[in-house]
Amino acid sequence: MSEILYMSSLYAPTLKEDPADAEIASHKLLMRAGMIRKVASGIYAFLPLGMRVLTKIENIVREEMNATGAQEILMPALQPSELWLESGRWDDYGPELMRLNDRHDHGFCLGPTHEELITALVRNELRSYRQLPTTLYQIQTKYRDEIRPRFGLLRSREFIMKDAYSFHANAESLQETYDQMSEAYGIICDRCGLDYRPVEADSGQIGGKVTTEFMALADAGEAELVYCPSCDYAANTEVAECITRPLEYPAEAMEKIATPGVTTIAALAEFLGCSEAATVKALVGKNSKGQVIAVFIPGDHELNELKISRVFEGFELLTDEELKDTGLPKGSIGPVGVPEGIIVAADRSLEDIKRWVVGANEDGFHYVGAAQDEDFKVDVWADLSTTKPGDICPVCGAKLDGARGIEVSQVFQLGDKYSKALGAVFSAEDGTDQPFLMGCYGVGVSRTMAAVVEQHNDENGIIWPASVAPAHVCIIPLTVGDDEVYPTALRLAQTLKENFPDLEIVIDDRDERPGVKFADADLIGWPAQIVVGKRGLKNGTVEVKRRSSGEKTEVKLDSISDGLAFLNRFKQSRTGRTPLVH
Repeated sequence: MSEILYMSSLYAPTLKEDPADAEIASHKLLMRAGMIRKVASGIYAFLPLGMRVLTKIENIVREEMNATGAQEILMPALQPSELWLESGRWDDYGPELMRLNDRHDHGFCLGPTHEELITALVRNELRSYRQLPTTLYQIQTKYRDEIRPRFGLLRSREFIMKDAYSFHANAESLQETYDQMSEAYGIICDRCGLDYRPVEADSGQIGGKVTTEFMALADAGEAELVYCPSCDYAANTEVAECITRPLEYPAEAMEKIATPGVTTIAALAEFLGCSEAATVKALVGKNSKGQVIAVFIPGDHELNELKISRVFEGFELLTDEELKDTGLPKGSIGPVGVPEGIIVAADRSLEDIKRWVVGANEDGFHYVGAAQDEDFKVDVWADLSTTKPGDICPVCGAKLDGARGIEVSQVFQLGDKYSKALGAVFSAEDGTDQPFLMGCYGVGVSRTMAAVVEQHNDENGIIWPASVAPAHVCIIPLTVGDDEVYPTALRLAQTLKENFPDLEIVIDDRDERPGVKFADADLIGWPAQIVVGKRGLKNGTVEVKRRSSGEKTEVKLDSISDGLAFLNRFKQSRTGRTPLVH
């Protein structure tokens, strides 16, 4: 990437208008800047400038993986169904798994991930504890048949990912590699210029009980997270422990009151003149056994479907028709006098609230002051609510803040889920055969590219951090084909290249108006722009523009390196920091 590039020969077709189907900044700007093009829904081609960014991100990931001692391999994207049947995920993974048959009617899938294949790959090769731990990784295209591909590279059906897998003889070794990978992932985010948070998360289809997501903070993020401003705690709201303080409605005994037309928590709180936190919300569902569960949570919170599915396997909310069959009236459901056989479950935050405001199981009526253990009983207490900003940090007790995030990477402790299923064992020190303990570590490479743009842009275009920019400096001669301005631009490029071999330079040698060149330079997002014009050359100067701030400075040609000092791009790796321009 050290050659001088020329805009006249670059395939970088920029667009003046946002694509009609682009909803978020990264999708709009990557398309407009000529870096990606849509091929089909959720499928994109990377054009030369986009490939340069993608390759830089891959190289950052590769450097940090190699620094941990991980070894790079490449596995096929096409995976035989037999392996997925062995693990049990062929049916469990669901419709996102892209399945196909070959001409011999053998089943295959396009890999969304490679736990099965990597386990099968090593099960006959890693035989002794002396060969452990071993970590293997690849950077490869993955496939998921998203029900609704959107947001450009953030939710696509084909994407580029780094996935690593580690094999261990014991839990201590697995934890050591897990911590090492977590550190490497933080460095990768730093080097890509991301503002991020490591957060507690759910392992989803991958499995395992211990996992951390690395979230790039962005309004366009599909994930909601909470974090503590007073300590390091952060978690995806899917799994964050909900510690909230519901309010007690002032009532000394249970009283049935008429509430005509009141069927929502907001309407009930307004009717009573109290906070929603002083009411109790009811939802009804069933588990995989068909048992009906009436669930009660603080009125100002939402039911967390992931949490309740862990308490009641296969939990699903009832439809309105199914609810009618239970005898419970929608909008007036409560725990007092529930029909026999219905399980009453409640969020544990309500355990300290003696008297509740709840539905009376009769249309148009509610109870205030319904008392636990006197008027009703709770069968199951559990953390069932989705945490939200303002709730209590489970670590230090401060109030949590909220943000949205883009998941750019995730680390997992898989345990022996795949090694047991696929019969992958090693000979332990005591001579017995034991299943490997495994770790899994993924980085969304193309997703990271989009996340960087979501965090680094303005109304004029992309603002690339120097570490991942398609090139560092764009030299813009205001005239081309003359005997002064353009030759000076060429000499300047050559001088910079000789003095700073790592500096990547592009010359906008197109026969275009200056306004077009300036607009494209901002849109593409070169970190530095050097404008060469006749007026400046009379004084021996050029104009240097810093893309991130828009600051413009007149700089003498013989001290141009001083004008580019802000380009110091540090290799924030374990090998130390190397400035790009010094």
